[in-house]
Amino acid sequence: MKKRMSRGKFEKMQQLSNDQGVIAALAIDQRGSMKRMMEAAVGKERFEMDQIYEFKELVSQELTKRESAILLDEQYGFKGIKAKDKNCGLIMSYEKTGYDANTPGRLPELLPNESLDRLLAKGADAAKVLVYYNPDEDQELLDIKHAFLERLGTEALAADIPVFVEPIVYDDKITDDHSPEFAKIKPKKVIETIKELTKDKYHIDVLKVEVPVLFKYVDGFTEGDDPAVYTQKEAAEYFKAASDAATRPFIYLSAGVPANIFREELTFAGEHGAHYCGILGGRATWRDGVQVYADGGKEALLKWLDTQGRQNVEELNEILAKYAKPWYEIYGGLDNIEVFDVDVMKD
Repeated sequence: MKKRMSRGKFEKMQQLSNDQGVIAALAIDQRGSMKRMMEAAVGKERFEMDQIYEFKELVSQELTKRESAILLDEQYGFKGIKAKDKNCGLIMSYEKTGYDANTPGRLPELLPNESLDRLLAKGADAAKVLVYYNPDEDQELLDIKHAFLERLGTEALAADIPVFVEPIVYDDKITDDHSPEFAKIKPKKVIETIKELTKDKYHIDVLKVEVPVLFKYVDGFTEGDDPAVYTQKEAAEYFKAASDAATRPFIYLSAGVPANIFREELTFAGEHGAHYCGILGGRATWRDGVQVYADGGKEALLKWLDTQGRQNVEELNEILAKYAKPWYEIYGGLDNIEVFDVDVMKD
């Protein structure tokens, strides 16, 4: 059975991908966390918002020469949007940063002054929405999030633009999501989340997911006093099960881990049958550049981006070339996709 896809979505998915159909993308849409990182690096007394604007601009300017796409927010990344390489696709954040801690469920909320049509007009090739998701929470809260995603998917169909959804799993009882206790429950939560959110009714084009384990607790990859929560065989089975649960393309996010750990995760995933179609690599790619910029300014950061930053990107691209699958493979290949015009559908 052929996969039907609107022309706008299809062409933009291709724009966001490299020549192999793989999404080799950079994420630098952090807002609140970006401000905290920069303040810590330069010191609160020396911090200025212009430093964030310039940092995102320079990262975008230099690293998008070797990326197929970049994820940026307009609030802090407006200069980065203008500075990106013309051949690099643009994904724009569509959700408000953070969540209301006084309301149960970490409910998602879109930017009040945006729409997908407006993002399209600003040059976006896709929109990204982060949703905190716990498959084990009360059905009432799940219904709210499911309805939110159904509305989002319907808007994306009408606007004819791909939508990337980033579900971040959590638990109300185990609040330290870096702990061994959370590591034990994370695989099931990630697998169940992928199984639910790749259902056709949500019309999500790409799921941007966490790896299904906390990798620092995999036997053979632990450091210091960290205990081994998973054997390598168990971790491999979780990666495969999470991949098999997906019925739509998915990519991995770096989730703040160091560059070497992200490379290990991607290699391990590929070696054990996870059919991911790319990445949105964030802090793993550029995080160390924040302190370089704080200490040495623009010229120091440019030098770092052309050396270590470039190496970070190229090493990730080598792994993607070896293990990542084209986004359209899950649909049976390009020949199995029937592209239609939205106007024809409306008629």
